[in-house]
Amino acid sequence: MNWSAIAAIYRFEMARFFRTLAQSFLSPVLSTSLYFVVFGTAIGSRIQEVEGVSYGAFIVPGLIMLSVVMLAISNASFGIYFPKFLGTIYELLSAPVNFIEIVIGYVGAAATKSLFVGLVILVTATFFVDIRIEHPFAMAAFLTLSCLSFSLLGFIVGIWASNFEQISLVPQLVVTPLIFLGGTFYSISMLPPVWQTITLFNPVVYLISGFRWSFYGLADVPIGFSLLAILVFTGTCLAVIGWIFKTGWRIRS
Repeated sequence: MNWSAIAAIYRFEMARFFRTLAQSFLSPVLSTSLYFVVFGTAIGSRIQEVEGVSYGAFIVPGLIMLSVVMLAISNASFGIYFPKFLGTIYELLSAPVNFIEIVIGYVGAAATKSLFVGLVILVTATFFVDIRIEHPFAMAAFLTLSCLSFSLLGFIVGIWASNFEQISLVPQLVVTPLIFLGGTFYSISMLPPVWQTITLFNPVVYLISGFRWSFYGLADVPIGFSLLAILVFTGTCLAVIGWIFKTGWRIRS
């Protein structure tokens, strides 16, 4: 394993993050504050509690997942797309670096950035509501796996995209609706029975449910299903990336 190459890619990607640290720090703080003002005040005044948890505290895991998932995809997709756009990816492919080291460098940096933002949102939320974390190790595991898995997805999106518009296509048209309809701001038990069944086909439900369970011990689906879903998703993304580098799809053309 060429750790020097991994470190070089990782440092290069993190350097972009530190150059805009104020924006990276302030943006999630302001967004989280606005969510609490809008949802916590407007909806929270009508829904006091959800399964014994105050509504403001109930939406915290969903807010963290919303930001983490979107940032992980965005950071990873832009990170690998720019070398394609500039043509420097051929220098990377001709260097003594295998695809595993390339993926670790880019995906590791994207996951680190999104993990940082997730922690910032968690700290910000404590100023608005009382939060308890009943299963801290499970919370850390779900958060880390979410950052890694969606960074892998973002890496795939960045390779697939042929222009800047396509980079935002998947997050905006696919991922964002799935997150908002995946129980971010509500429990699926509040839905009519038929919609509860339909919602279970949304893979994001399992992610948010498992993450919320780590906070309050509440879950819309069994915790084992949530863990299995995120592991299957991560494995699928790894398999797709392996196929991409094996065939050269969208890289060598």
